[in-house]
Amino acid sequence: MEYAGFWRRFAAFGVDATMLGTFQTIATIAMVAMIPVAEVSEEATVGYAIVFNLMIFIAMWLYFALMESSSIQATVGKMLIGIVVSDMAGNRISFKRASGRYFAKIPSWILLGIGFYMACFTERKQALHDIMTNCLVIRKPKTT
Repeated sequence: MEYAGFWRRFAAFGVDATMLGTFQTIATIAMVAMIPVAEVSEEATVGYAIVFNLMIFIAMWLYFALMESSSIQATVGKMLIGIVVSDMAGNRISFKRASGRYFAKIPSWILLGIGFYMACFTERKQALHDIMTNCLVIRKPKTT
């Protein structure tokens, strides 16, 4: 197995973030267009914002967990870069493990990204969320 280094992973995340950011922008514009602003109280606006952000969070979780646990084993960004998410033996991970991997990224964000930078220094190029969930990000095996 050839482990995917930090910069490959970073590039894949950049593709995914751009794609998801575009989706979020379109969804935000659509939501704002559907709400009659003059008729909505400030409390209702806060409620809409909370529900909308929760929906975006759930959509992002499902995007990463479903894609990485699928037979493709990769998000769109990872596919374009040629890397996949696997267990320690190179096998496909379950939806449960992919979900755990997604939520295990939260400490890395809280720690100002330090958990992500661990992929530069660990033997198997694992970030904190990979170590916590016993996962690897590897170059996609060549099929013959």
